[in-house]
Amino acid sequence: MSQPRLPAIQRRRQLLDVSLEVFARHGFHGTSMAEVAEAAGVTKPVLYQHFGSKRDLYRELLDDVGQRLLEDVQKATAAAGGPRQQVAAGFAAYFRFVDGHQSAFRLLFGVDGREADREFADTVRRVEDAMADAVAILIEADIDGAHRRLLAAGIVGLAEATSRQWVRAGRREDVDTLSRRVADLAWAGLRGIRPER
Repeated sequence: MSQPRLPAIQRRRQLLDVSLEVFARHGFHGTSMAEVAEAAGVTKPVLYQHFGSKRDLYRELLDDVGQRLLEDVQKATAAAGGPRQQVAAGFAAYFRFVDGHQSAFRLLFGVDGREADREFADTVRRVEDAMADAVAILIEADIDGAHRRLLAAGIVGLAEATSRQWVRAGRREDVDTLSRRVADLAWAGLRGIRPER
């Protein structure tokens, strides 16, 4: 049965939201456009009006998920009262996103022994790079840009790897405990940065 007619922007959003759940369950190769259309309650031609191919849909979905994660972290750090609070707020926002959007996290980074679809590694890397760029701006230390960017990539990697382990282990710690523990680790490391001479 078809869904009621929606304005194009709302339909596109609905299709992205539905396809996220379908792709997260079955992966890129295990999902067909027919399955996405059926789950969304639309015909395949309607789906193809919005996305030219399954690859186009998947890439846009990865970009969309990455942008939402980035925006959550940026909002949280912008509202924080200082560097230590930014670290805590950034990790808390990241882990809350993972907790509240597990399908999105699985789509981007994979869990349960399977990696995200390798065909889209460049798209995932762009998401990670954008996150690292945002984090680099927040690092207050007398170091050059390459050093700052390297540390920012490490912080993003810490959040990603910790999230994978947390999800795999059944999310035993609550988000606040997890955020505090990882923020303490990151803050201790950031406090120890020394400029290279």
